[in-house]
Amino acid sequence: MPATRIHLVRHGEVHNPGRVLYGRLPGFGLSELGTRMAAASATAWHDAGVDVRRIVASPLQRTQESAAPWAAAYGLDVTLDERLIEPTNRYEGQRPGFTKRSMGRPTEWPWIANPFRPSWGEAYESIASRMLAAVTSAWESTDGGDVVLVSHQLPIWTVHRKLAGEPLWHDPRKRRCDLSSITTLERVPATSTGRFTEVGYADPAQSLRVSAVDEGAV
Repeated sequence: MPATRIHLVRHGEVHNPGRVLYGRLPGFGLSELGTRMAAASATAWHDAGVDVRRIVASPLQRTQESAAPWAAAYGLDVTLDERLIEPTNRYEGQRPGFTKRSMGRPTEWPWIANPFRPSWGEAYESIASRMLAAVTSAWESTDGGDVVLVSHQLPIWTVHRKLAGEPLWHDPRKRRCDLSSITTLERVPATSTGRFTEVGYADPAQSLRVSAVDEGAV
């Protein structure tokens, strides 16, 4: 019997005093507020009686730290899946405004040549493919109950748009994937030939986000 539901959980606030695009750079863990945000999401699901039986995280520090409260709440270990990782991005380490700066740097023009792919990083189709492969693997390898996959904003939002049949290119400022939010999927019908569909979005850490800084996501 496969899993019942898959919950795509975004990490909490990152300690990023330089406000740079952190991407896959090492050393970017959660802030103190981010730790509380991650705990708020885990506590909300646990208190609601959600039957989580497996927890999987991206290998980056911020996602592993965000998975820790879930592991503690449910008494489970965290496994890692590279397919949940943040996409590559040529602008890692730079502050906001990098695409505009590239307009004045001829050597970087190829980076901004195709925003629909996008040309500055991993293709949206590639992100969607690996994320849905991770979702499918989690669903197939868990015997009933729910699975939590802790990932990043762009990968989760790409899954949302793919399942909704929307173009994968989009305005990053309009993503509905807040810090420590939870996007829930089900497979309908619940068979190997069924299709995943989004059935819910929750924002348990909303009250903590008033003072949060959400910059640096790819």
